[in-house]
Amino acid sequence: MPVLIKAYNDTKPKKPLPRARLHDLRHLHATTLLLAGVPVHVVAARLGHSDPAITLRVYAHVISEQMASAADVFANAIKAA
Repeated sequence: MPVLIKAYNDTKPKKPLPRARLHDLRHLHATTLLLAGVPVHVVAARLGHSDPAITLRVYAHVISEQMASAADVFANAIKAA
């Protein structure tokens, strides 16, 4: 992946791509899916994790953000009622 990014950046685009390893893109993919509400077991399967608990441990910070967001949604629904 770094070779592709470097090749793209060597073309002098207006906005060069940031340096990223394949592993960085894997994390980006998983984080994006979790923030979009994709169930953890689905993300775990896409990452090749044999147990969703692995995904939960690695991406606990993302899950925590979703829980806080869910609390905000609930609080706003209560205020509106």
